[in-house]
Amino acid sequence: MNESNEIRLNKFISESGLCSRRVADGYIEKGHVLINGRRAHVGDKVKPGDNVMVNGQEIEAKSADEEVLIAFNKPIGIVCTTEQGARDNIIDYLKFGQRIFPIGRLDKESQGLIFLTSNGDIVNKILRAGNKHEKEYLVTVNKPITDAFIEGMGHGVPVLGVNTRKCFIQKESTNVFRIILIQGLNRQIRRMCEHFGYEVTKLERIRIMNVALKGLGLGTWRELTKDERAGINAMIEHSSDVVEKKPSSTSVAQKKTSPSNKRNPEGDRKRTGQSSERKSSSKSTTSSSQKKRKTPGNKPYFPGAQSSNKKSSGGRRGRR
Repeated sequence: MNESNEIRLNKFISESGLCSRRVADGYIEKGHVLINGRRAHVGDKVKPGDNVMVNGQEIEAKSADEEVLIAFNKPIGIVCTTEQGARDNIIDYLKFGQRIFPIGRLDKESQGLIFLTSNGDIVNKILRAGNKHEKEYLVTVNKPITDAFIEGMGHGVPVLGVNTRKCFIQKESTNVFRIILIQGLNRQIRRMCEHFGYEVTKLERIRIMNVALKGLGLGTWRELTKDERAGINAMIEHSSDVVEKKPSSTSVAQKKTSPSNKRNPEGDRKRTGQSSERKSSSKSTTSSSQKKRKTPGNKPYFPGAQSSNKKSSGGRRGRR
């Protein structure tokens, strides 16, 4: 068989709708995957006609026409998990009749738009923050929104040891604001609000990428249109499904708070074999390096309101 017809094993498993590539790699590493009766290894390839068994179950890759991609308006109280037996889980609620799983999640206390699919291959491409795919929310809080709150939220907030990325945010009414994110930290919006002394009373996701919630009743789902699918495919065509290798924001925070971690930037670039030079030059460069660390210009800025031009007037963005 021509090599051009071969496909990586984890991709084959993912396209069957069984799980994501990452989970597939886990099954392979644990010896739970067989190709034509032999134990498979990470990196193996599959060709047409091969028999693939995962946990004793034979699987087949689905064609593009068979892939499922739906939009669901999740009600409050539904849990975004595929774990069987979990109370109020999204799969049991939908009773879709075919194996699907959510792309990302919404907190149990939140409502709104979420995708579900049978194609695990697109999950990471949509979710990776580095791919800069927008998610838009309407958020209600427990007290009047101030200009300082909008300014602070847009500029970036320390959450779980990192600073959130700068984002588009605008006040909609006394207690309601609109926010567009390209990352998805655990309970991110709620934690951001808590940082400024606000409590979220309602959180609704109203858009993911090019797909809007409008017209979809609470607790109902629909298949994505051909145009929506084409738009998503165009957006993820060059998206990475690999974890980004980027400087740890936690380590940046530690440098700011721990005197023992303060270093001469030049010495950091040439630390190997330069320890004595770094020590002699650290005193003379401490003040300049501290000034550089006070400038929040290292974090990327993404003006997320491009898809919401109709309502973007009056919105505020985090300042550089």
